[in-house]
Amino acid sequence: MMDDLLRILGLVLIIEALLPFISPRAYRQAVAQIALTPDSRMRSIAFVILLVGLALWVWG
Repeated sequence: MMDDLLRILGLVLIIEALLPFISPRAYRQAVAQIALTPDSRMRSIAFVILLVGLALWVWG
């Protein structure tokens, strides 16, 4: 079980690092846009992502 969690964490880190590695400029622009996003919209997006992640975890 712990091995699976470490592999999942490793995959998340790889995916998170892809965009800044491939295109730092696009990454900076995306982060700048995210910084301008209102908190309520950010919470809504994060909630949907959490639900999708939970669904994938439970039924995957």
